[in-house]
Order: sequence, then C-alpha cells, then structure tokens
Amino acid sequence: MTEPQLSPYLTEFEDIPGTYVFNTFRSRQGFHLNQFCMSLMKADNRAAFKADNAAYLAAWDLTDAQRDAVLARDWTGMMREGGNIYFLSKLFSTDGHSFQHVAAIMTGATQAQYAQMMLAGGRDPQGCRSKADPSL
Repeated sequence: MTEPQLSPYLTEFEDIPGTYVFNTFRSRQGFHLNQFCMSLMKADNRAAFKADNAAYLAAWDLTDAQRDAVLARDWTGMMREGGNIYFLSKLFSTDGHSFQHVAAIMTGATQAQYAQMMLAGGRDPQGCRSKADPSL
C-alpha cells in the first residue's frame, strides 16, 4: 500500500515506527471512516453492518483502501488510512473484541503476551522512536 503524500510540515511524526499519529492530515483523511465507525453506536446500524458488511459500507464515502481495511479488519491499515483508535473501537466492539485483543493483533502478540508486556511496564522504547535512526 502506498503511503499518503504529506506536506513537509505534517511529516514530523511520520518517522515513528509502528504507529500512525492521528494528526490534522489523518483527521481529514479518515473523516468518513471515523464517521462510519461512530454510526455503529446505534443498534440498528450494528445489525445492518453485521448482516452485510460490504452493503453497509457502500453507503459511506470511503476510499478503496479504507473499505478493504475494514472488510479485512486490518486495524493498522485503518489507522494508516486515517482511522482513530477510539473511533475504531466502535468497530472492534461490534465484532465483540476488546482493546487488548486488537492491540495484541497490532503488535503481533497473543492477548496473554500483550497483557504480560503491559503489566511489565510496556514495550522497550529502544528502536521505537525513529525509522531513520533505530538506535533511538
């Protein structure tokens, strides 16, 4: 998937490995994706979405990449496409999943491994601060 082209003043946080900072660019990029997620707060909308994901998504002005990420439940892909984790929580809650479940998927860990890592103080920040300089 091609990364979006950002203006130079928006690239400050694009160098952080393993995440997509929800900035003004991603807020605009993900507006419709996040509105779709918020629609799932209503029981009727959740039922319609669960009955036919693709048909429900057709009513939303999503990009192909956003739609594909939702259908695949590609959480990192949704964040890359402008999804905010707090809006995305409406989707994973609709699927019956917790934050811990989705965070574990996004880190490549099991839920138990992810919980243990967090209980032990979280991920070691070494190598997680700059794609250009992994020693940070």
